[in-house]
Amino acid sequence: MKLVIIDYGAGNIKSIQFAFKRLGVDAVLSNNIDEIKAADKVIFPGVGEASSAMKMLQESGLDKLIPTLKQPVLGICLGMQLMCNSSEEGNTKGLGIFNVDVKKFSKAVKVPQMGWNVIYNLESELFAGVKEKDFMYLVHSFYAEECEESIATTDYEIEYASALKKDNFYGVQFHPEKSSKAGEQILKNFLNI
Repeated sequence: MKLVIIDYGAGNIKSIQFAFKRLGVDAVLSNNIDEIKAADKVIFPGVGEASSAMKMLQESGLDKLIPTLKQPVLGICLGMQLMCNSSEEGNTKGLGIFNVDVKKFSKAVKVPQMGWNVIYNLESELFAGVKEKDFMYLVHSFYAEECEESIATTDYEIEYASALKKDNFYGVQFHPEKSSKAGEQILKNFLNI
């Protein structure tokens, strides 16, 4: 299986690469359009600020490529947020894969949300073997609103979509590569889709 992690300058891609290595898969880091197109599975990571990450995608033409991919694609953290219509962070227009907007948490809660929180309302083969209310590791100040494409929910001041799915596209707000056994199970499930 050829697994490509999109390397566009906005990700903690090494920890994701190591997580797959523990599962016996050597993931390739690449921003090469042909190599990404030829992959069996694609990981779209992201850590950092939305508008500068989107700028890096645009500079490499990846903003045009990603929405056209036909193989399973998993967006992680900022990667998932960039797959949405827009983000309040830097007033950023997203890739428009998921029909939802990304908002900032209010000042009523500690921002960023950092640490462990539960996921529930699990609705996808991505969560096979994962229990309702399993804990995942999160670090974020912005969230995707609950919507039709939501396949998992988390509560932090409000309920928001902690995972999304549309066709061959999946997105998770949490970091499965840092989320112990349950996170590892999600990565394993993605490999089996």
